[in-house]
Amino acid sequence: MSLDYEQIKKAAEGYRSDLSRFLRAMISHPSESTEEKEVVACIKAEMEKVGFDKVEIDGLGNIIGWMGRHGDIGDDKKIIAIDSHIDTVGIGNRDNWTNDPYEGYETDDIIYGRGASDQEGGMASALYGTKIMKDLDLIPEGYKIMVVGSVMEEDCDGLCWQYIVNKDKIRPEFVISTEPTDGGVYRGQRGRMEIRVDVKGVSCHGSAPERGDNAIYKMADIINDVRALNNNDCTDSTVIRGLSKMLDPKYNPENYEDARFLGRGTCTVSQIFYTSPSRCAVADSCAISIDRRMTAGETYETCLEEIRNLPAVKKYGDDVKVSMYMYARPAWTGEVYETEAYFPTWISKESAAHVKALTDAHKALFGDKRIAPKGQEALRDRPLTDKWTFSTNGVSIMGRYGIPCVGFGPGAESQAHAPNEITWKDDLVRAAALYAAAIPLYPTEEKTSDIEEYRGGKTNNNIL
Repeated sequence: MSLDYEQIKKAAEGYRSDLSRFLRAMISHPSESTEEKEVVACIKAEMEKVGFDKVEIDGLGNIIGWMGRHGDIGDDKKIIAIDSHIDTVGIGNRDNWTNDPYEGYETDDIIYGRGASDQEGGMASALYGTKIMKDLDLIPEGYKIMVVGSVMEEDCDGLCWQYIVNKDKIRPEFVISTEPTDGGVYRGQRGRMEIRVDVKGVSCHGSAPERGDNAIYKMADIINDVRALNNNDCTDSTVIRGLSKMLDPKYNPENYEDARFLGRGTCTVSQIFYTSPSRCAVADSCAISIDRRMTAGETYETCLEEIRNLPAVKKYGDDVKVSMYMYARPAWTGEVYETEAYFPTWISKESAAHVKALTDAHKALFGDKRIAPKGQEALRDRPLTDKWTFSTNGVSIMGRYGIPCVGFGPGAESQAHAPNEITWKDDLVRAAALYAAAIPLYPTEEKTSDIEEYRGGKTNNNIL
């Protein structure tokens, strides 16, 4: 398809004020995970206003807008999806914000407020990028565009897409994630999982602690081993070989190159709990949560075994239980969709058709260098094609289901979960233009075998 890139950029620029208005409207509705009802209504109204052919809300509360070529969104049409999670984290300490996080302000350059970069800005650009495709007749023949405002990502990344694939029975040909990408095209990320370690003890009066078995002391040994697992090197003489070992072909022969691209895995103790009869007693149980980031070559089974094989865990034997958390929190609709807290690693090849569609569109629209907002000029030195540091819905889209996924989104990763969050108006406009240009460049008739380079593997619950 021959595209008029200047026309696309002009069309996106024409929606600059609409993008800003719509984003500020979304920000005005607090929308932490499971509490997205008001922002869903806001998005529904905007989709209907701009002329989406169909707008629906599924059982989990995801909002889905459909746009077809000349209004045709029949069941025989293939699907290209653009995903934006519309939930946010909380605001933390209000004193760290200089302005109201849900009222905020805008200048000529930026929009301020919770969700500006992470990641309601992506929804604004996706919605108006799709409208540009409809305005300029750019939707590929035989396809329909699916714009998803997904819920509960901050609580349980990818749960929303488990529901879309397994319950809604929708499987797009490929998906663009609009998570913030610092002006780059992102083709992968490390995975993660949430591990729990429980230790048993025996309580007694604190005046004679030798009569009991202090679970906190046992856990202290385990915590030291967890720290060593993250910090140690991987030389043969090291008792607890550190997670950097996955970057070494000796320990990760099949996936070490992918691991080097994504970066090494990490682990850290993120929470600690205990029980004790009183402050004058020995603790009779202790538990910790471990945030585990996984690189290529690691799965939930290998990560659980790694903790079970730590010297302190083995030392305390049957008094220690290592498990994976489950997630079963009700959505804003009341629906409960239980899943394990495992979020697989994934990478798309740089040569894959869906990745090339975005990079080629970027080069045609803006050149082969990242465009960095004011104050972020250092970003221009990073490669155009890169990866996320944090986790996204790609953990399900590609990590679980192998649906090709690639990312480009307005805003900055550094703004995610931070006080005084902002995004840049220029980013919103550029993202809308790129979505409108990239999808027509996807080779709809060409079936390639290299869409997938690495996905983290199956889990035991929701792979159907």
